[in-house]
Amino acid sequence: MSTSADKETPKPSNFLRQIVEADLQQGTHAGRRWGGGPGDARHHEQGGVDEARIRTRFPPEPNGYLHVGHAKSICVNFGLARDYGGTCHLRFDDTNPEKEDQEYVDAIIDAVHWLGFDWKDADGHENLYYASNYFDFMYRAAEYLIERGLAYVDEQAPEEMRANRGDFTRPGTDSPYRSRSVAENLARFREMKEGHLPDGAAVLRAKIDMAAPNINLRDPAIYRIKHAEHHNTGSQWCIYPMYTYAHPIEDALEHITHSICTLEFEDQRPFYDWLLDHLREGGLIASPQPRQYEFARLNLTYVVTSKRKLKHLVDSGTLTGWDDPRMPTIVGLRRRGFTPESIRDFCERIGVTKDYAWIDYALLEACLRDDLEARAARAMAVLDPLRLELTNWAEVFGSDEHLEPCELPALPHAQDGQDAPLRRFTLGRESWIEREDFAEAPPKGYKRLFPGNRVRLKGGYVIECTGCEKDEAGRVTRVLATVVPDTKSGTPGADSVKVKAAITWVGVQDAVQAEVRLYDRLFTDAQPDAGGKDYLALLNPDSLKVASAWVEPSLAGAQPDDKFQFERFGYFVADCKEHSAAHPVFNRITGLKDSWGR
Repeated sequence: MSTSADKETPKPSNFLRQIVEADLQQGTHAGRRWGGGPGDARHHEQGGVDEARIRTRFPPEPNGYLHVGHAKSICVNFGLARDYGGTCHLRFDDTNPEKEDQEYVDAIIDAVHWLGFDWKDADGHENLYYASNYFDFMYRAAEYLIERGLAYVDEQAPEEMRANRGDFTRPGTDSPYRSRSVAENLARFREMKEGHLPDGAAVLRAKIDMAAPNINLRDPAIYRIKHAEHHNTGSQWCIYPMYTYAHPIEDALEHITHSICTLEFEDQRPFYDWLLDHLREGGLIASPQPRQYEFARLNLTYVVTSKRKLKHLVDSGTLTGWDDPRMPTIVGLRRRGFTPESIRDFCERIGVTKDYAWIDYALLEACLRDDLEARAARAMAVLDPLRLELTNWAEVFGSDEHLEPCELPALPHAQDGQDAPLRRFTLGRESWIEREDFAEAPPKGYKRLFPGNRVRLKGGYVIECTGCEKDEAGRVTRVLATVVPDTKSGTPGADSVKVKAAITWVGVQDAVQAEVRLYDRLFTDAQPDAGGKDYLALLNPDSLKVASAWVEPSLAGAQPDDKFQFERFGYFVADCKEHSAAHPVFNRITGLKDSWGR
């Protein structure tokens, strides 16, 4: 389920929306029956008319953590179902027993929910499915293909099969096993199923055309032997369907109307149609059968999404885990501080096309800023602290211990009619300021603190710099200044003294010490693994800097995953794993504007 705002905001058209709208207008799927869950043709014939106008699906393999590219697919599939009165299924394509794990299943469910979607029908029925629950039907369909002379058991060595497949310039060569009788193939396939053959000894192949221009139609393998424990079916099976065979059957059993995938599967569509055509003709699957449509995958700059490469970054200790805030995984983006609203907005803005293109990472950051601008509470933080002493404090306020109450709005852009919340803190004789806000010998155009210059302490008083103190090495350790009386922000005298700059600060007496992690892009190259580049050589050495900072007291009550705008520095989040009241940890999500490379 998505937010009401998503449902009400008009969506720009794209070719997938046009396909769905044309199907609905023509009644392509009208009257389609639904058996209340996945099943064969007989199962669905016994059901009522499907209340879902369309059915889509998001079918991840549970062999890793989802990344930002998957987020686009999630938004496309669930979004279409939402907008056209349909249902989107969450299906785990768990046909490879050696790579799948319950950890990934749980993480995927959590990620899709976090993005704001669910997989319920209008009556509340949960459409959460596992491809492995269809193994019985897949085996039945394979025997049907053998009986129709449309599949055969091939016992060539893998090297022979590759050589005989041909290439784009020459046709393939028939396997010597291609002419086996139906009875021989059935017997041998059953021996495969019963575990009489070792891994790699044989495969079941579709019998199509070894001279087909599309190599994917040159008798593709549809079953292989793999003696391995499966996370869902245990040791029940020792043969497993290939993805290209399983995928269309899964769609058909779930009565998917629009099977949407990325362009790398475009060349597989003829086999998708070939298989479903034959199964429909044999009465095994319901009509109308699913249709596959492809769109361009997300290519995001400064990111790699290869599971193998991301796994290496984790296993080598380059990153701290799959949820490292520099990771493009959904758990990484979430820990970094990206919101589901910002990711959905990003996926909406980039659109859906068939064109291969690169999307600038800056757009993802812009979506985050747009989402948080109005709802992230403001706060002041000092990341590179330098002590400021107001030397005339006792003269102005009667005591060095006096603390002057100050306040600023937490949400400057509160909507009309809303009470703007305030954050309160105090100003005393000593405060922390940013080291860069003082220059003993200022460059031309410098407007902050230098001897003789006046600035405003934001939310506090105008002060005038009188000098500084240094250590033996000549490093400035303390800035000295005086308070200009009767200039406090929000009072009648606030405008009596004009200054050219206001600086952020945190009072020494109520500052909260915090660890601030300044995350940046993981790579220095916009396309780090394109064109054979060594992505490891392009890692950004400054992708993480850690500051021991002081933050204003309003952040003392921050809870994990609370988000803030640190004035002048950008948007930050209280780390969801390591932040606590005793040890505050804030992660930078992004700056206030795109400054990468400048």
